[in-house]
Amino acid sequence: MTEPVIRVENLAARFSGRTIFEHVSFEVRRGEVFVILGGSGCGKSTLLKHMIGLYAPAEGGTTILGQRVEGLAGAARTALLRRLGVMWQSGALFGSLTLAENISVPLEEHTDLPPEARALVAQAKLGLVGLGDAAGRLPAEISGGMAKRAGIARAMALDPPILFLDEPSAGLDPITSAGLDALIRQLARDLGTTFVVVTHELQSILAIGDRCIMLDKEARGMIAEGDPRRLREESTNPVVRAFFRREVLA
Repeated sequence: MTEPVIRVENLAARFSGRTIFEHVSFEVRRGEVFVILGGSGCGKSTLLKHMIGLYAPAEGGTTILGQRVEGLAGAARTALLRRLGVMWQSGALFGSLTLAENISVPLEEHTDLPPEARALVAQAKLGLVGLGDAAGRLPAEISGGMAKRAGIARAMALDPPILFLDEPSAGLDPITSAGLDALIRQLARDLGTTFVVVTHELQSILAIGDRCIMLDKEARGMIAEGDPRRLREESTNPVVRAFFRREVLA
């Protein structure tokens, strides 16, 4: 069993006195694809934002690569964030920049590489996600699936050991979604990258997830943890069973 690279301990999120979730604890191991799943409104993306320090927790905290996220500031915070890649749900590409220029943005901000070297890195990252021939295209000129792949390429620009993906399959047709799932598995296998993926897409969860946690809006916290395929077959929690078997709760 590989060592954990992320530890979440007794995490709670509250906004304006309303509890989104509490008592959330889990570990993410090096090189695995870890899925945060659950129904709409259960706090999946909120948990991701807490993990990377965008939100301050009401209780508990997150340790990534041996560093406590809460309380980090200045150069120490920047150094940790450089070791994390994030792809938001929309891809969040700059519309006025080509795909290669989008991938070059973090390189320009965080490295001393000359323009020629940045261009080579950008081309290499686009090649990894199957967009080597699209480097000169604008975001408006590509499909939604290509935009998601470009978002992953930009998240990989600084070679982070951990990638966070927020709803990567949202809005994609089943074939495009399956191709993106295959890409995530390939990158995890070939590069040894650790993935933390937020999604509620059942097919993607079963296709990519080594382990997962499930959040529930009514429980305001975690209701399951483990291999998603085993949860589908063995869980006795009616909410978990209904989710994995696409059933309506009585």
